[in-house]
Amino acid sequence: MDALAELSGHLSGSARAIVISQTDLDLRPGAPNNRIFIMKIGEGSLAAGGRGGGFGERKVKAALCYELRAGVWSKLFEAKEDALAGYDIPYYVSRIPITMSDGAETMGYGVVDRELVAELSSRSGIPSSA
Repeated sequence: MDALAELSGHLSGSARAIVISQTDLDLRPGAPNNRIFIMKIGEGSLAAGGRGGGFGERKVKAALCYELRAGVWSKLFEAKEDALAGYDIPYYVSRIPITMSDGAETMGYGVVDRELVAELSSRSGIPSSA
């Protein structure tokens, strides 16, 4: 599966995914360069209660990083299970617009935060995209 198809699956699938993006998330051809992290969180009884915004469960079940460079999406990183404890969901997550590769717009949860993406990249051992 190519990186764009995999990324689209994470964003449109039924699992709860939090997006941390350098810039607004646009998957269409011709979109500007971008790097995003996807943090998947647990489903179930704890996932909707106890915290504002419906995020009661904050344990990261998967952490992945994708990058758009020169019009091509690539998967840069997927955390190993024993390293997931080092990834946290920011408390300032809100609804963000996502433009899918076919131009359809949807709403997801996440943040646009260039500094946080740089911090996560460093923590993951991914070179800077600057």
